[in-house]
Amino acid sequence: MRIVLASDHRGVELKEFLKKSLLQAGHTVEDVGTFGTEPVDYPLFARKAVELIRRGEAERGILICGTGIGMSIAANRQKGIRAALVQDTFSAAQSRRHLDANVLVLGGMIVGKELAEEIVRVWLETPFEGGRHERRIRLIEEACGRQNH
Repeated sequence: MRIVLASDHRGVELKEFLKKSLLQAGHTVEDVGTFGTEPVDYPLFARKAVELIRRGEAERGILICGTGIGMSIAANRQKGIRAALVQDTFSAAQSRRHLDANVLVLGGMIVGKELAEEIVRVWLETPFEGGRHERRIRLIEEACGRQNH
């Protein structure tokens, strides 16, 4: 799977850890930064990542900032993006089953490396159920004045 990664300075350590794990699992990874611990503005990196998804250059994205909240808000402002802020494997699975989330958001200061790795694995492996959930996604998009696809 083609996956885009992005983080701010608070999420760079977890991003680097997950990048290695994803590459070892055979995924294609595009890392759009940041690459150091100097403070940066997370919305810029969220935008870089979601643009690749919107253009079809990545199938899914993983964003990481300190709590995940800022990246989640920034990503969800973009048309066609369904970003889920996740801190456990059940929520990871549900975000895929029911919401067809195409972006996973993690808090680098909240979720430990081993749990994050398991969350990512579950999120990538869980399929979208479709059915009534497709209608609900359309309702969300319509309420926001956006088209899903």
